[in-house]
Amino acid sequence: MKLEWLRDLAKPVNKVSTQAALARQENLTKPAGSLGQLESLAVRFAGLQGREIPQLKRIAIRVFAADHGVAARGVSAFPQSVTAQMVQNFCSGGAAICVLADSLGAEFKVVNLGCVAAVPAHPVLVDAIIAPATQDFTVAKAMSAPQLEAALNAGRNQVNETDMFIGGEMGIGNTTAASALLAALYHLPAEVMTGHGTGIDETALKRKVAVIDQALALHDATVQDPMALLGALGGFEIAALVGAYITCAQRGIPVIVDGFITTAAAAIAVAVNPSIKPWLVFSHLSDESGHAVALAKLGVTPLLSLDLRLGEGSGAALAANLVRQALNLHGSMATFAEAGVADAD
Repeated sequence: MKLEWLRDLAKPVNKVSTQAALARQENLTKPAGSLGQLESLAVRFAGLQGREIPQLKRIAIRVFAADHGVAARGVSAFPQSVTAQMVQNFCSGGAAICVLADSLGAEFKVVNLGCVAAVPAHPVLVDAIIAPATQDFTVAKAMSAPQLEAALNAGRNQVNETDMFIGGEMGIGNTTAASALLAALYHLPAEVMTGHGTGIDETALKRKVAVIDQALALHDATVQDPMALLGALGGFEIAALVGAYITCAQRGIPVIVDGFITTAAAAIAVAVNPSIKPWLVFSHLSDESGHAVALAKLGVTPLLSLDLRLGEGSGAALAANLVRQALNLHGSMATFAEAGVADAD
């Protein structure tokens, strides 16, 4: 595979801009630290964007969609046909992420990497079909080497010049893939990383854990190569997110990571290329049980905790509003000198 680009270093964070933003925060008309994480967000984005006053005008949202062979094992509350149906719903603007993308004024596209049902052409649909679905990873690797390469490059190809990138996902069975990846990557029992996903009952949850255990045994969860794990246990949409996240960091584009499945992609991406981590802002703590464990392993704190578990990039889009307001405050508030207000001694 021609994937040497995955390990190219991320763009360095601009320390001069970081310090300038810190100095500005100290001179705004408020007690120092009174805006809490909004201050640190603004300073962080100053370093990422390389300017004292960062901006968030152009936001790109890409929802990567694909089907999973493991769905045949009864790991979801919904039939596999829902993946293609939801892709059409994204195209028609009826999904939650569509509403949020519109409120942000974001550039929105859906990337079809392979669904078992056909999806009609649409102006916001990107046709990047690799196969109708991955293989059932309890009996074979989810992806062949060429398929993995195609998925990673599909994510890379969706990164363009923007102030922020949000990656969403859709694929019946993909919480199973994400749980398997995280369990393997962090050498944890499947039951620790596995939750109810689309709302399965306790019987289905036990079956889901057993399916993941079977896959981990088949593919040797002691393997240290994150790319090997991704190919064996991942999905086309998860691999595309990995490719997109790494590319964004290399090009100096901040990323807002959504929930459980996108965090699995982020964890693989960081394992492949640790230099990208500063470019990943984690949006929220999902209601999916393994998400808190994954965030702790990554050593990151999410911005929000709203009991979300929808996916699609919805939590990231909500967090983008928070970032935008943090930057507005940073750039538009008056300094003590501008307002003629006495500073603290």
